[in-house]
Amino acid sequence: MDHLITTPHLDAPDDFYEALIDAHRGLDSAQSQALNARLVLLLANHIGSLAVLREALHAARDSA
Repeated sequence: MDHLITTPHLDAPDDFYEALIDAHRGLDSAQSQALNARLVLLLANHIGSLAVLREALHAARDSA
């Protein structure tokens, strides 16, 4: 059964955050937005479940 995991699940969240910030370092706004778009699509492909992705979209939208 595929469901969005919303409880803490990341092995090293601080390390990931640092890597994310590093990936954006030196990019202008357009390049940074393009990186985010590519990252979202790569992670969506990895997840692979449209149901889970829809849950994520709704959760992200509701928290905006």
